[in-house]
Amino acid sequence: MEKDIDIIVYGATGFTGKLCVEYLASKERSTKWAIAGRNQEKLKTVADELCPEVEILIADSDDEDALDRLTQRAKVVLSTAGPFHRYGSKLVASCVKNNTHYVDITGENFWVKGLIDKHHDEASRKGVRIIPSCGYDSIPSDLGSLHCVQSMNKPIKRIEAFHTMKGEASGGTLETMFSLADLDLGKSLFDPFLLNPEGTVSEEQRKQSKDKTGVLEQDAINGWSGPFIMAAANTRVVRRSAALHQQKGKQYGKDFTYQEFTFHKKKTGAYMALSFLAIFGLVLMTPLRKIVRPLMKKPGEGPSREARENGWFSATYKALAEDGDVSIFKMHGKGDPGYKITSLMVTESALCLVENQEDLPGGSGYGGILTSASGLGGALISRLKNAGIVFEGPVQN
Repeated sequence: MEKDIDIIVYGATGFTGKLCVEYLASKERSTKWAIAGRNQEKLKTVADELCPEVEILIADSDDEDALDRLTQRAKVVLSTAGPFHRYGSKLVASCVKNNTHYVDITGENFWVKGLIDKHHDEASRKGVRIIPSCGYDSIPSDLGSLHCVQSMNKPIKRIEAFHTMKGEASGGTLETMFSLADLDLGKSLFDPFLLNPEGTVSEEQRKQSKDKTGVLEQDAINGWSGPFIMAAANTRVVRRSAALHQQKGKQYGKDFTYQEFTFHKKKTGAYMALSFLAIFGLVLMTPLRKIVRPLMKKPGEGPSREARENGWFSATYKALAEDGDVSIFKMHGKGDPGYKITSLMVTESALCLVENQEDLPGGSGYGGILTSASGLGGALISRLKNAGIVFEGPVQN
């Protein structure tokens, strides 16, 4: 069957999915797109409000035949239907089967690891780009690091990223976090190189890549660092990017390492972040989660438009080159990271796959379970700049 739809937004009735639809509908596009999900009535409500002429497609996440009907027509599927370990596996399998590129907003590395094991080889042979984690998880970490590497244009020994933001965790993100405690994940969550291809990790890298949860003074950026709740997800993605680039002969640097933290101007703020993470971890891993979860946002719920507009994110990167040179880079944008920024980034990722095919890293035949840096690279950085995301550096801090 000939593919007659450029992008299908799957999960279009969820809060973030609806924001992706709004973003696509906000300007005239030559790109043809459609919306999909399991509930006809809810999808029609979204269409009536934002894009009355858009085609509506129905497919439950467990209905393989219906999913095949979607992916046989789509060049790209953009999915916001999480938790992805519940609702995403058969959709990705269908994309690989039917030669359809895919992007999503997951932070569920254990699920991505399963995709790699099941589908990377086939997707690679077919030139199908399956690119998870294209929202605030994990584009600022991944493309910010790539921006450092490309800008310095010399072998990089280590990058440390320091994040700060104003925004709220989405209901979908919270649902994912709380659902993890009910899964038997073994030790996978604690492997710093969970997503790396086999044979791409040195002893030096393992020694320098253990997750850090302490408070440290950071003279190079005039502040303090504390633990970042998303670091366990983001760091694995960046390490996979570096390994995939190395496999293509474009090494970040020998024994390249990456870590990330929150940034605080004062030591007290860093210790507050540490205390919050400890308390939140206690809640997630004990029966307290049964009491706390009903009090928080549900999937599909989110903040007002005013709150989404008033949010922001900022990341500062300290890049150490193999020759000892240290450079500071920055990436920042306006909008709530979990909602406005995430919907912008994943939608631009989908558009990049359709509109920038000739500029994608690896060439037309490149595929696999990729990352934003390895699968979209500089083409997506350019799109994000045009969409208002700022990449700076090297800068004087």
